[in-house]
Amino acid sequence: MVTIPLTSSLVAETVAIDDPRQLLPYADQASPILWQRKGHGMVGLGEALRLEFTGPDRFTRAAAAWREVAAAAAVTDHVRRPGTGLVAFGTFAFDDTSTATSVLIVPRTIIGRYADVSFITRISAADQTGAEPDVTGYGPEYRLQLVPGVQTREGYVAAAEQAVARIRAGELSKVVLARDLTGHLPAEADLRRVLFDLALGYPDCWTYAVDGFIGSSPETLVRVDRGTVSARVLAGTISRGPDADSDHDQAVALATSTKDQDEHQFAVQSVLTALQAHSSQLRRSDIPFTLKLPNLWHLATDIEGRLSDGSSALDLIDGLHPTAAVAGTPTPDALELIRELEPFDRGRYAGPVGWVDASGDGEWAVALRCAQVDPDGDITAYAGCGIVADSDPAAELLETKMKFRPIVEAFG
Repeated sequence: MVTIPLTSSLVAETVAIDDPRQLLPYADQASPILWQRKGHGMVGLGEALRLEFTGPDRFTRAAAAWREVAAAAAVTDHVRRPGTGLVAFGTFAFDDTSTATSVLIVPRTIIGRYADVSFITRISAADQTGAEPDVTGYGPEYRLQLVPGVQTREGYVAAAEQAVARIRAGELSKVVLARDLTGHLPAEADLRRVLFDLALGYPDCWTYAVDGFIGSSPETLVRVDRGTVSARVLAGTISRGPDADSDHDQAVALATSTKDQDEHQFAVQSVLTALQAHSSQLRRSDIPFTLKLPNLWHLATDIEGRLSDGSSALDLIDGLHPTAAVAGTPTPDALELIRELEPFDRGRYAGPVGWVDASGDGEWAVALRCAQVDPDGDITAYAGCGIVADSDPAAELLETKMKFRPIVEAFG
């Protein structure tokens, strides 16, 4: 479904500006649009165009609709950097059967910041004018507690036990099971406060906000830039140690864990298989490396190559999603077990979130460490773990607690 008929073309112009130093103060308090890492990225204001999609063909229809929008647009770009010109921010539902809406939103104004250049893009249709940026102070502080949602702690352990039994019976190799936390945002709360804490606490992650869906993800699903494609695969997790020696021991334990290495290889292979259809020149890290975040260690593998078929970022996420890191292996069997064992609709959790420009370049992350904030203030946060034959369900529950930490602390 396209909510705004493509009857009039968009006009976009990007010019350089003085360094705004911070992006978040420009964002809307109630419905921010943000894509930021290490202080660099973009913030969007207003909506020049909103495209909505549902169902199993949501990615292909989004890619086709975006090509139509981009072909009809008049773009003047004086900066010519990733994220300049005509850009849409997007977030997509995880499951083909989800009731959650997948969206592409073209803001009326985009402010971007890089180390060496900053810019502003104004976008309008025939009957619109651009939204003028304005810095606003953060609203009053608030703190709230997120509590178990539809899936209780006991229910999660029971589901993980069932998953281990099914894996050991040979039905599949891995499945990722999630649980949820819920809360309610105070009336007129400034959602930028949560994003500020996420960006400050996790600067190496992509801090994002699109259509009430917010989070800070360490995992790049795919990046396309002038024909180069890259991805970062994360699978395998352990908590940080309380001191330098124990922290080092934790990293070594993760790197030498057969269970985590096996889980990681499932995820890497799923990404390689998806990208090989679009690139004959793919390179990957020789061995997984340990990626340090403030609250945990991940096993990580970087993949890079050259596109051989002119695919856009939206075309690629159609083939990449869902990876084994957020679904399991084999993927169809894992998805069926997720639907059976998770007592909720994941919505946009673990789906692609990011942006795409008129040329098809873009950056998309796996939507992790996240929460959906509905217009009525209801909050649902999600975290999941990969279950394999050697998994300990009680330990997997504790791992979800680690993964909830960024979003729980940001709200709390």
